Amino acid sequence: MENPQIWSVSDVNHAVREIVEGALLPFWMAGEVGSLTLHRSGHAYFTMKDAKSQIRAVYFGGAAACTRLGIANGSMIEAFGNLSVYEVRGEYQFGIRQLRPAGVGDLRMRFEELKRRLAAEGLFDQERKRPIPKLPGRIGVVTSPSGAAIRDFLQIINRRFPNVNVRIYPCAVQGAGAAEQVARGVEFFNRTDGADVIVVTRGGGSMEDLWPFNEEILARAVASSRIPVVSAVGHEIDFSICDFAADLRVPTPSAAAELVIGRREEMVRELDRSEKDMRYALESALSQARARLDRAAGSFVFREPAHLVRMRRQQLDELDTRLGTAAERFHGQFRARLERLESTLLALDPRRQLERGYAILFDPAQEKPVTSAANVAAGTRLVARLADGSLNVTVDRPGSVPPPPFAAV
Repeated sequence: MENPQIWSVSDVNHAVREIVEGALLPFWMAGEVGSLTLHRSGHAYFTMKDAKSQIRAVYFGGAAACTRLGIANGSMIEAFGNLSVYEVRGEYQFGIRQLRPAGVGDLRMRFEELKRRLAAEGLFDQERKRPIPKLPGRIGVVTSPSGAAIRDFLQIINRRFPNVNVRIYPCAVQGAGAAEQVARGVEFFNRTDGADVIVVTRGGGSMEDLWPFNEEILARAVASSRIPVVSAVGHEIDFSICDFAADLRVPTPSAAAELVIGRREEMVRELDRSEKDMRYALESALSQARARLDRAAGSFVFREPAHLVRMRRQQLDELDTRLGTAAERFHGQFRARLERLESTLLALDPRRQLERGYAILFDPAQEKPVTSAANVAAGTRLVARLADGSLNVTVDRPGSVPPPPFAAV
């Protein structure tokens, strides 16, 4: 018996590569992006997957294209290329030559058509934009309560002004019906006069993910809001119809928080700067007056009546004292105003009420708080929000039990 041929691993992988690469012509393939890596070499590595399978993919020199197109994990794409084998690891992969977001052509056309139509109506005109309040007492946020956007927003708020009153209207920010829910959130704050400024926000994503913020119903709700609206949808490179209709567009949820709340430290520094500027101006004026007086006192006219010079100098000293007192009073008034504002924000914090034993009842089906027992039927399931969590409750006999007297606080 002849000795059988013994193949090396490299020989096997090379043979498989020739078979695989010669079996199929280049083709288009659709799938969802996962495990995306944009290498510093300029290449892009990721997987393409569907509900049942996945395949490794490589786009040589495609990192810049992926960034430009906003390709991220979870993006649906269509890629043109061919199968190949990476002999080093014995793995087959899809080598990409061209790439595009799935369905982006139709969505982009719809986006541009709606943008042109609403712009022609004047919905995006700068004259319609309302100023954003510098320090709002109540901030209404329309977003998903479980998303990263609200966590980023609240983190900035709690770090800079922990006692500000933030009211969240929970809604879906992606998928069917999301645009209607966000529009209802904007209308809710307008209807209830529940905010001084409204922030509409969500994190970034593909064009399909952000599409609810390109719907006409939301654009009209934002444009017709009598309360200023800040749009913080997506990331730096993302733009939506909601951005154009809003009074102000910011790139991220964190940027929205920084804009609407400002910095307490900056306000204190501004007061300090004003005080220093005022003192400098007063001291400069006083110095000039003293110099003029000294020059006049040295003249021939004032050599004899020296008592007049002494009297003027005494008057200047008294003026100096009064100006210093006025400066201190001015500074104290500004600090007292700042402390009153801070006290007001603390008093308006809804968590203080919950910590005293009160609760807020929410009707999940109606997506709003319960304000009247007459509107709640027996057997209705409600959520009671307390200071340290929430409880699920079921209504027994609405209105049959008189409310307990309110305890003095």
